[in-house]
Amino acid sequence: MKTDEKNQIVGGYIFRTEEDARLANAEKQKIKYLEERIDYNTPDSIKYIYEKAIQDRIFRTPVGLRYLKHLQDFLLEQPGFEPDNVAAIPLGMTFSGEPSEQVQPARKKVRDRGQEPDGRKFALIISVISNVLLVIAICAMFAISLKSDQPNIFNYERAIRDKYSTWEQELTEREQKIRERELELKLDHNQ
Repeated sequence: MKTDEKNQIVGGYIFRTEEDARLANAEKQKIKYLEERIDYNTPDSIKYIYEKAIQDRIFRTPVGLRYLKHLQDFLLEQPGFEPDNVAAIPLGMTFSGEPSEQVQPARKKVRDRGQEPDGRKFALIISVISNVLLVIAICAMFAISLKSDQPNIFNYERAIRDKYSTWEQELTEREQKIRERELELKLDHNQ
């Protein structure tokens, strides 16, 4: 037995995962709590607890199911309780099929995946083609944005610099004209 399996033994059962073992331990604690408070002298209260546990699915592991079976047997031994009046214990698992299928469902899924139907292959091909077309469209949009004269995220600095240099040149030309005009006016005024 492996050392990690010791952590997975609860109530005489070896659980496949530590999570299942923790769940069984929690159910074991619930059973202990119920046994400390339960009154076997009142079968009606036992029946209520039994039915409530089944309805709320309080017990799901073999540890809890064994306790439910204990309560069911107790009720069936009491006078006035017929098998038709005592609810059956529902099991949340299947027992048919090979154990290897239950143990290794991931391997089965991987094996089955290699045998995909034609519809899935067609959908995969369509998906790949769509993705390639989208990548081409995005590349084209980037190329258009880079070549564009309109300011965008790629060329905004150059566009703003060009705009301000044009304004500066226009202002310098206007300033020069105003100075020339002022000189003309001064000369006309001095004469």
